[in-house]
Amino acid sequence: MENNATREQRLSALRQRTTSPVLIVGGGINGISTFRELALQGIPAILVEKGDWCQAASGALSRMIHGGLRYLETGEFTLVKESVIERDRLLKNAAHYVFPLRTTVPIDNLGGGLINATRRFLRLSDKPTRRGALLIKTGLSIYDVYTRQFGSMPKHQVRGEAATRDRWPAFAPWVKYSASYYDAWICAPERLGYELIEDAERACPDALALNYLQLVSADGESVTLQDALSGERFTLQPHVLVNAGGAWIDQLNQRLAPTDQFSKLIGGTKGSHLIIDHPDLLHLLDGEMVYFENQEGRVCIMFPWFGKVLLGSTDIRVDDPDSVVCEEAEKAYILESLRFVFPNIVVPESSIVYTFCGVRPLPASDAKVNGQISRNHSLVLLPPDAAHAYSLLCLVGGKWTTFRQFGEEAADRVLRLIGENAVCRAANCPSAADATSLHRPGKLRGLPNSPSSIHCRYPACRS
Repeated sequence: MENNATREQRLSALRQRTTSPVLIVGGGINGISTFRELALQGIPAILVEKGDWCQAASGALSRMIHGGLRYLETGEFTLVKESVIERDRLLKNAAHYVFPLRTTVPIDNLGGGLINATRRFLRLSDKPTRRGALLIKTGLSIYDVYTRQFGSMPKHQVRGEAATRDRWPAFAPWVKYSASYYDAWICAPERLGYELIEDAERACPDALALNYLQLVSADGESVTLQDALSGERFTLQPHVLVNAGGAWIDQLNQRLAPTDQFSKLIGGTKGSHLIIDHPDLLHLLDGEMVYFENQEGRVCIMFPWFGKVLLGSTDIRVDDPDSVVCEEAEKAYILESLRFVFPNIVVPESSIVYTFCGVRPLPASDAKVNGQISRNHSLVLLPPDAAHAYSLLCLVGGKWTTFRQFGEEAADRVLRLIGENAVCRAANCPSAADATSLHRPGKLRGLPNSPSSIHCRYPACRS
C-alpha cells in the first residue's frame, strides 16, 4: 500500500482480501513493531486498531526510554541488558525523537536498604524500603557495565552532601547524597509509531494498516472487522492472529472464543501523570530529571517537558482499562510526593495544566506490591483448536524501550508458524524520517522552550 494512499483506497484494498497470512489486532507500539518486522520480511500482514495509533498505554508513557535501573533489584539482569541495548539503538536510529537525559537520584543515607534489597532479590520480601548510597552506587556500577559495553553514555557519579546542596539547594533536609547518571527520553512517541507504520508499508507495498477498524466477532475460522466511521464490515480468514491488544488482550481473547479456555494473561496497573506550569521548578531542574523515592518508597519522576514539568506516576491495579482517568486522589498523591523532595517549593493544584494516564499491560500476577510485577515481555501461543482454526499469538507485557526487540521476537514466532524465514532485521534501521532529515536537538521547529535543548551538556547532543 502506498504511503500516500487515502483511507478509502486502503479500505478498497481490504475488500479485495478475504484471507491474510497474518492479522495483527492492536495499533500500540508492540503491534506496530511486529507489523514492521514482518513487512521487512515481505509478509503482507494486516494491522488494525480500533482508535488512533498509539492511543492507549503507548501514548501515555512517562516519556522515558530507559534501561530499567530498578529491575536490577528484582534480578531481571537480562531485561536491563536488553533495555540498555534498545535504548542506545533508539538514540541512534530515532535521534530526531529520542535524546539523552541526565538523571539525579536524591539519597538520604549511606548504607540503608542492603538487607531488604537482598530479601527482595531472593523473593523473600515485597516490602519497599529506602535505598542508601552504597546500594544505589552498586546498581549504577552494574548499569555502567551494560552502558559502556553497548553504548557511549557517561558513567554515573555519586556526590556528598556539599556537592549535592551546591547543585540542588532546594532538596529536602533528608537528602544527604545524590547520584547522577544518563538515560533517555522520547519527545513524540505517537509520531515515531506512525513512522514505523510508514516504514512497513514502504518495505512491503502489500502490507496494510488501518485504524478505526475494530474486530467485533469471530466464528472459529473467520473474524469480522467493522469500520468505526462507516459501519461497513469485512470478513477475513487469518492464518495467524496476533493479539497485541495490550490491556485489552483478555477481552479480545474472549471475543475470539467466548469460553473458559483462555486463562487470564493481563494484570494491568494504572499510571497517572501530571503536567504542571511552574517556572521556578522548571528553572531548578535545569534540564535534568529527578528520579526519587517518595515517602512510601515508590519511585517517582519529574523532568522538563516543553516548558512545563512532567510529574509521575501512580501504580494502581485496574480491572477495566476503558474506565481509567487520573483521579483527584492521584493528583494529590503526586503533588505530595513532589513536596517530599522539594518541601519549600509551593506547587498549587491550579498549576496542573494537563493530566494523562494509561494502563500498563503487565502479566497477571499475585505479587502483593505492584512494583514487584515483572516489566518483561512474553509471547503466549494458543495453537489452532476446535474454537479457532488460526494460531493465536498474544503479546503480553513489554515497554516502550524494548518494543523493537519484542516485535522481532513476535515476528520470528509468526514466521515459524507460516513457514517463512527472516531475511532482514530492523535493529540498525533508522525510522522513516531519521535524524539526518530532521532538526537536531535544540532546533525543533514550532516547539517553544523545546526540552531537547536541555541536553546540551552532553557532547553527543551538540553535533
